[in-house]
Amino acid sequence: MSELPEFARTLIDAGHIVAMATVNPDGSPQTSPVWADRDGEDVLISTAAGRRKVTNIERDPRVSLSVWDPADNETYVEIRGTAVVEADPGRAFAIALGEKYDGPGGGDAFRDLPPDVTRVILRVTPSHVVVA
Repeated sequence: MSELPEFARTLIDAGHIVAMATVNPDGSPQTSPVWADRDGEDVLISTAAGRRKVTNIERDPRVSLSVWDPADNETYVEIRGTAVVEADPGRAFAIALGEKYDGPGGGDAFRDLPPDVTRVILRVTPSHVVVA
């Protein structure tokens, strides 16, 4: 596990969009813009069960995340590591992320999803962090 530098924590905590890359079955990269938060050194991402990034992680846990500074788009953080898929009981994490990114009431879209839509948490544990 690699510690997240303060600058990485600041960017993630500020609610910037993060680019997430996973590995497709044929070895090609798959990228998605995602919302993220932290749990200590781990980066947490909410998504729907069954999406490509989830099935990719279940097969190959290697991921890469990139988040850049909107005040200087040449300054960014890359986080490489491994991810695991966890349950999101009651969609609590998805709702909290909605509030973080969209403000009060932002979690309502996740709260109001049909019962058959399952949200999961992607927990990324950093192994290598680059600040550029």
